[in-house]
Amino acid sequence: MEHINNWASRAGRKRKLEAQDKEMLNLSMDELNEDLLERVLSWLPTSAFFRAASVCKRWKSVSDSASFKLACSEIPSREPWFLMVDPHLNQSTIFDSAERSWKKLNYPPLLQQSSNCDSIPVAASGGLVCFHIEASNFIVCNPVTGSCRELPPVHAAQENHSLLAVAMNAQNNQSYKLVLVSEILLRRKVGESQEFDSNDDNAVYFLSKAGNVVATDMQRSPSKQYSSVITVKDGEEIVYFLSSSGTIVSCNLTTKCFSEYPRLLPVFCEYSIDVVECKGEMLVVVLSEFFESANLRIWRFDDSVRSWNQIVAMPPAMSHEFYGKKVDINCVGAGDRIFICLNSAEFFRYVVCDLRTNEWTELPKCFKNGEAVEFMSAFSFEPRIEASV
Repeated sequence: MEHINNWASRAGRKRKLEAQDKEMLNLSMDELNEDLLERVLSWLPTSAFFRAASVCKRWKSVSDSASFKLACSEIPSREPWFLMVDPHLNQSTIFDSAERSWKKLNYPPLLQQSSNCDSIPVAASGGLVCFHIEASNFIVCNPVTGSCRELPPVHAAQENHSLLAVAMNAQNNQSYKLVLVSEILLRRKVGESQEFDSNDDNAVYFLSKAGNVVATDMQRSPSKQYSSVITVKDGEEIVYFLSSSGTIVSCNLTTKCFSEYPRLLPVFCEYSIDVVECKGEMLVVVLSEFFESANLRIWRFDDSVRSWNQIVAMPPAMSHEFYGKKVDINCVGAGDRIFICLNSAEFFRYVVCDLRTNEWTELPKCFKNGEAVEFMSAFSFEPRIEASV
């Protein structure tokens, strides 16, 4: 009898749970309290949330709530958006990697002002993008919300130095650091490490977004002019860029020293190179030509043996198309992926490489008024409405 009673009790509890589950399934979003609604909506992809908010007043009010932004900040990561840069700088287009589609973004009012109409994106981190405007000033913007902040002018002592690269490091979408790499004269020390010296006439180092080795006295396209890669290793911030001779240079902002990495390819080789950051690690993308074929490979530096190791390579069937066309690569990292813009006088392509699976995917072209738009480079950011400027 006791066994039968236990079975009946368990059966009763099961029916009760099933009834509760059914009731939860029939629960509409309108019946959720404000706190639960905010938590549910915070998990929506950003594009999906804004579409829903445009047709529902209650959801629209949620987007302005401080508690909703707090709920969004607890989401570990967002699928990246890629802010594209075209040759004429008159586009504000993003590629939404979550929905695999192109979208138009409206410039915020501050960037639309006549004095800032020629602003160009130069760096991005977290949910923020930094724009360079005239007179060596900068505006930090959240492209999703349109909120902007013009930073204080660069110190007068730095205005006499040519700006070569800009790096940005955002933390928890509540604070950020902007690092400017100006024309710096360097003095070589004994050993690998070197230190800054403003009294020595030596090489000037910078990273060209185009991937080409560009001398400091050459004219560069505004869309490719500034770029740098910043990582944090053992609590120390390190900026990576290209030297005028085509080698990779790391600058430790904590110790004020820099190191030069071994050359990937001989000086006489013709190749295009760019530096990216993926999950806090510096990687190098190289497009080169050997034996009547083009190769696009991604490299990681092994500090223990002081040498470069190839980690992935584009399938030859894809890269062979680039042979002999003097293709220029512009790359940006986003988590385990690298977004690559390939441009030449004959064609342009956009490819995403998944470092985990070694999968290379060509993206569809973006069309405007029936014509394909050519972009020269991209900046990666997370679409976060809570990112503060």
